[in-house]
Amino acid sequence: MAEAMTETKVPRARRSKVSASMKALKKAPWSAWFGLIVLSAYILVALFASQIAPFKEAEVVGDSYMPWEAPYYLGTDQLGRDMLTRMIYAARNSMGIAFAATMFSFLTGGILGIMASILRGWFDQVVSRFIDALMAIPSLIFALMMLSILGPTAINLIIVIGIVDATRVFRLTRAVSMNVVSLDFVEAARLRGERLPWIVFREIVPNIMPPLVTEFGLRYCFVFLTISSLSFLGLGLQPPTADWGLMVKENATLIIYGDITPLLPAGAIALLTVAINFVVDWFLHKTSGLRDGQ
Repeated sequence: MAEAMTETKVPRARRSKVSASMKALKKAPWSAWFGLIVLSAYILVALFASQIAPFKEAEVVGDSYMPWEAPYYLGTDQLGRDMLTRMIYAARNSMGIAFAATMFSFLTGGILGIMASILRGWFDQVVSRFIDALMAIPSLIFALMMLSILGPTAINLIIVIGIVDATRVFRLTRAVSMNVVSLDFVEAARLRGERLPWIVFREIVPNIMPPLVTEFGLRYCFVFLTISSLSFLGLGLQPPTADWGLMVKENATLIIYGDITPLLPAGAIALLTVAINFVVDWFLHKTSGLRDGQ
């Protein structure tokens, strides 16, 4: 009987969470809806790039710099590759690598930040001073130097940018974890004899998630812009891989002739950044406890 009541309560709790999420979405401002729609469209394009794109990623389909007309609706690039196809594949490449680098930075910086807040002492001091030393180096210069040494491969790009951004994640995670670790319920869990992993995942992590989720969205934007900047400088994604930053560099000469084709990948970068910031602002407003004025 007790098991049946428990099974009944769990679906009800899930339904209440879903209904609460739907109500929050209905009350969301237009900026949040705009961001969610744009972000969803980008994700769909990235996931189904090979089905949506009219040609293959590196396929030469015509002469160089052909005008905007069927079947090349955005023209062709300097090698005669379809620009629309390159734009679609660039969404998958750029967004995927940026997401992987951001996840790597949060796993590295987040774990170290939580450990530093719990262990304190020499561990906190050693890691914090090492992070301070890394943060003293300009991030773009550090990335350029490391990629020049290691080579601009996708794996190296993820690792280098992940390490650079892990320093910021560490500082935030350590700060918010310090506030939670000092609270009574964490101390009570220790006195009950709970193990450290239980305390971390049941008491600390759930209470620091809102600022971390917000930081993830903002950090993703910075990582995305960093990858585009590195590609524009020639140390990001390498040809023939499609990337928006690389596409701006490859077709920059068209601006001299009044052709806006190089602005398309730049516009795609800007639109995605604005959309993510709209969503992050809305999420931060919802989790901060603030209420709209009546």
